[in-house]
Formats: sequence, C-alpha cells, structure tokens
Amino acid sequence: MKLQLVPARTGILWVRLGVRTFWRQPMALTGLFFLCMAAMSLATVLPLVGTALALALLPSATLVMMVASADTEGSSSRLAAPALMVSALRSARQRLRSMALLGLLYAAGFLLLLGLSALVDGGEFAGVYLGVHPVTQELAESGRFQAAMWLAVLLYLPLSLLFWHAPALVHWWGVAPVKAMFFSAVACLRNIGAFSVYALGWAGLFMATGIVVSLVLTVLSELGMGTGLAASVLVTTAIVLAAMFFSSIVFSFRDCFEPTARAPVPEDGTA
Repeated sequence: MKLQLVPARTGILWVRLGVRTFWRQPMALTGLFFLCMAAMSLATVLPLVGTALALALLPSATLVMMVASADTEGSSSRLAAPALMVSALRSARQRLRSMALLGLLYAAGFLLLLGLSALVDGGEFAGVYLGVHPVTQELAESGRFQAAMWLAVLLYLPLSLLFWHAPALVHWWGVAPVKAMFFSAVACLRNIGAFSVYALGWAGLFMATGIVVSLVLTVLSELGMGTGLAASVLVTTAIVLAAMFFSSIVFSFRDCFEPTARAPVPEDGTA
C-alpha cells in the first residue's frame, strides 16, 4: 500500500464519478443507503446504548455504500438491484470484528466531541443533537449554544479525516483499525487540495439542487398542491443526494492509495 498524491482538480472528478455511478443504479444505491440509515435509526431506540450503537454503525454503512459503488463502477453489465445490495452487505461482513472495533472507536470519538462541546454550553447542543431536548428559537440564538455548535463542527473535521478511508483500508487491505485511521488522516491531509475541491463541488451541487427544488415547490404551491407532497419531495431529494455523495467516497480512496490487485475499483483511465 502506497500513498498517492493527486492534483486538486481530482476532487471534481470524484464528484463526477460518484454522480455517474449513482445514476447507473439509482434505485439500488438509494435503497441500500435508506436501509443503512434505517438500521441506524432503529438502533437509537435501544435504551442506554442506542445512540452509541447507531454511531458505531456509521463506518459499516459507509463501507457498504463503497462496496456497492465499486461493484457498480467495475461491472461491465448492469447488476440487478437485489444482487447488488446482497453483494454489498455480504462483503461488508468479511472483517466483522475489525469493523466493529472501528465503529466503537468512531462512536467514542463522536461522543467525546459532544462532551467537549458540553463544556461550552452545559450540554444544550449535545442534548439537542441527541434528541434529548427540543430546539427552540431562543436556544438556537443563544451565544453559548452557537459556540458549542461551531466547536463541534471544528472537532468533527479531524474525526472525519481519521475515518474517511479507514473502513476501506480495513476491508480491502486488512489494515488494523487504528493504523487505518492514521493512514486515512495522512492521505486526506496530503491531498487536502483535492478534498477541498471535492467538498466545494458537493456544496455547489447541493446548493444548485436546493434552488431547483425550491422552484419546484413554489410551482406546486401555486398549483394548490398539499404540503404532504412538498415534504415528500424534500425528503426524497435529501436521500438521493446523500446516497449520491456516499457513492463517491470510494473514488477518493482509489486515487489516494496506489492501486493493487486488490484495489476495489479497476483503473479506467479517468484519474
């Protein structure tokens, strides 16, 4: 395994590949993403450990989407949606123990992040995020609440770098979880230009989609359509965009590490 440095413009390529791959299997990838989010949501209903368990499932959910995206991109024929979903879920179980440890480390890091934010506002932001306390306008406008929120955002950035490539390194190359986190952070930092462009590309796509959806909702409102339809459009759009984003992660992994015989996505000459 060897780290590769890529030019900043590669970030836009990752966005394009994610979008292109998603539209090869939109129903399967959307369904798979929804299934992963549903599993995390169900985990939260468990008493005491529910929130931690849901957080611990996120690296595995990311890996499932990476495997499905890699299979979709690497296949010369269009896979049936059920076959793609089963293949992704089966592949993600191959290193169950290591992925479980990675998930526990992620959950611990995220809860620590919330704990540090609680030092700023007494736990109000953490309570709102975990669904313990309702958010009110007065609370949202509170200086302490906003300070805690921005602290959490800043602390989440290094956490995300540690876990960005870690599930793929554990799954495809058998790297130990802690080492995978270290290599993930190094790869992201060494390719910070590409990841900055990647983030800007997705931000631009989200904003453009939001504008289009707002126009559609305005038209529906003028036509007298109910709020139920508007809510459905918003939720569907959010799920599709999120599934599309998660479909692009595997391409950043492919380009940040030297391809080998075990690389998840074959070289196609686009990077």
